[in-house]
Amino acid sequence: MSSTVRPSRLMHFPVPLFAMVMGSLGFSVALMSGATIWPFLYGVGAVVMWGAIILFAGLAATYIAKCLRYSDAVKLEWNHPVKLAFFPAISISLLLMAIALLLSGYEAARGVWLVGAGLQGILTIAVISGWISHRAFEVGHLTPAWFIPAVGNVIAPIAGARLGYVELSWLFFSAGILFWLVLLTLVFNRLIFHNPMPAKLLPTLVILIAPPSVGYLGYVALSGQVDAFARILLNSGYIFTILVLVQSPKLVKLPFALSWWALSFPVAALTAASFGFAEATGSVAHSVIGTGLLVLLCVIMVALFFRTIQAALRDQICVPD
Repeated sequence: MSSTVRPSRLMHFPVPLFAMVMGSLGFSVALMSGATIWPFLYGVGAVVMWGAIILFAGLAATYIAKCLRYSDAVKLEWNHPVKLAFFPAISISLLLMAIALLLSGYEAARGVWLVGAGLQGILTIAVISGWISHRAFEVGHLTPAWFIPAVGNVIAPIAGARLGYVELSWLFFSAGILFWLVLLTLVFNRLIFHNPMPAKLLPTLVILIAPPSVGYLGYVALSGQVDAFARILLNSGYIFTILVLVQSPKLVKLPFALSWWALSFPVAALTAASFGFAEATGSVAHSVIGTGLLVLLCVIMVALFFRTIQAALRDQICVPD
């Protein structure tokens, strides 16, 4: 992939592209989770997983090339108030890859998880340190995309607990829940009391669904049970979904941008959580909800890949903002 990118395009290769990998691997995990009800989905999920791994390898190779050749451009992204939050999408992709590999029975899951968890820890500290440093952040810079670093910490226990890293997983989970609650307060303050977000960032509202949905999966992996707190997390995901659906008439009128990939992973997380709850409790209603969400997710993924390829062919990606 990197060999086909012209130097000028390479300079503007955006780190938010890794949201494609998050969405694709989340789609894979959602499919495998649905295999408890629809067994044929397991094989489909495995195929999607390998496609996502290839996509990650291509994007990673390209971004490494950008780091080596255009380090100043990478620094500009790191200092950007919105793009900064997307750097942990790289480590989150590795953590999701570990989950998918673990569900597929591959021993490589352990090594991938260790690398992803280590990178997630480093990026979390680096990003939060950047937030509380002397940068001139304004209220208008705050979007739901800032949840991404917190979400990564809550993802870590899903595979980490099963791999035996229980206390480390609790550390990640605690950090993720703590910063999710802090950021949730800040984001709602921004949405209610300040100017509306720019139109191209409105799709990031869907990210509100992700933390409680992933939190449910992480908490159940750690506690081994579906208790009151687990139900609060899952139903919080449903509540945010309803809020986003109310805003959907505004969203469908917007032109395509990379921010539309924000739709993929949150819906995948809620789908997997719904299937997980259905399996744990025998709830037919949640089986139906999970199936409906999975159908919606399939439509979203096809549409996103089609529009992304279309935008790339029209030279609308990897260009100056």
